[in-house]
Amino acid sequence: MEKKKKVVLAFSGGLDTSFCAKYLSADLGYEVHTAIANTGGFSQEELSNIEKRALALGAVSHASLDVTKDYYDKSIRYMIAGNVLRNGTYPISVSSERIFQAIAIIEYAKKIGADAVAHGSTGAGNDQVRFDLTFQILAPEIEIITPTRDMTLTREYEIDYLKSHGFEADFKKLEYSINKGLWGTSIGGKETLRSEQTLPEEAYPSQVTVTEPEKLTIRFEKGEPVAVNGVEIADRIEAIRTIEEIGAKFGIGRDMHIGDTIIGIKGRVGFEAAAPILIIAAHKMLEKHTLTKWQLYWKDQIGTWYGMFLHEAQYLDPVMRDMEKFLESTQAHVDGTVELELRPYCFTLVGVDSPYDLMKTDFGEYGEVNKAWSADDVKGFTTIMGNPMKIYYNVTQRAESKKND
Repeated sequence: MEKKKKVVLAFSGGLDTSFCAKYLSADLGYEVHTAIANTGGFSQEELSNIEKRALALGAVSHASLDVTKDYYDKSIRYMIAGNVLRNGTYPISVSSERIFQAIAIIEYAKKIGADAVAHGSTGAGNDQVRFDLTFQILAPEIEIITPTRDMTLTREYEIDYLKSHGFEADFKKLEYSINKGLWGTSIGGKETLRSEQTLPEEAYPSQVTVTEPEKLTIRFEKGEPVAVNGVEIADRIEAIRTIEEIGAKFGIGRDMHIGDTIIGIKGRVGFEAAAPILIIAAHKMLEKHTLTKWQLYWKDQIGTWYGMFLHEAQYLDPVMRDMEKFLESTQAHVDGTVELELRPYCFTLVGVDSPYDLMKTDFGEYGEVNKAWSADDVKGFTTIMGNPMKIYYNVTQRAESKKND
């Protein structure tokens, strides 16, 4: 008997990947091994249920790959350093996870000697590019199979197919598609498909449970959160989860992202990301106090490019490592505590306390006292600084006068 080819399926337990698991084995004759790459969005109970579903669908084996630490060490900390908010809004919550999930899946496929790797992405989104490109670069010898995309399947077809193969499950069509991860949760469906509407309150997974103002302090070391409300937290991932739990009670971090997809169409997605929004806002304020004018300027440029490349599946380009080195270098003195005041749906940045605060100088106090220069120094400085503009206006006026004579 001819040995079956081995395929690793990126498996989330949803309808598309459930269909793929059964189709790959029943119709294409593959030996199916499923794997889920967890970037901090699944509980142990959820992971256990996903494994049970995979095995019930005929998978020979199932693996849960925890890549949360990799995701933080190799992505989130640089997104914090770069204050990355795509289009000034979206902390690239889910899109930044996909690359690390793809890397984990393809490395697992190589480890078990798979002939092929598969995913359940459709042909209308960004994820297909993120998975395909990562697989192609890291394992060009491994075939990529994408039944949902290639067959342009409907939800009804997939449900009927699974039922015809004796698999019954509750695939009730939800009004919203929710993807949760360490760096935020995306919400898509209904209103996100229409330009003139926004998500209602009940669409968000977290609801407002606290209405009275509350103080939050975040202490940073070298740009990374290390303490929350005065409590030291050695694990950066736990620090993020602690801030998320505090901020989510106020409904902070909700918004709608409208942007350009990799495939060239406009897309909308709702999200809630209390921790990313609070951390980035606090971090950015601390940097305003501790970095120089030109560090801030170039960080803005690099952070924008880093976020765009990460979102558009360019993580494996070596220029990303170059940008990471720059971002890391800028964080040497981003130490200190930032105080915020939280209220329902919003927050206020109160102030910072840092040993590297560049406002704490013996040179002077802005708008009050000058200590390191004299009035004559400023007069001379202003005269020289104004020379280029004075020359421009002098020459322009002279030329215009001659033209009008």
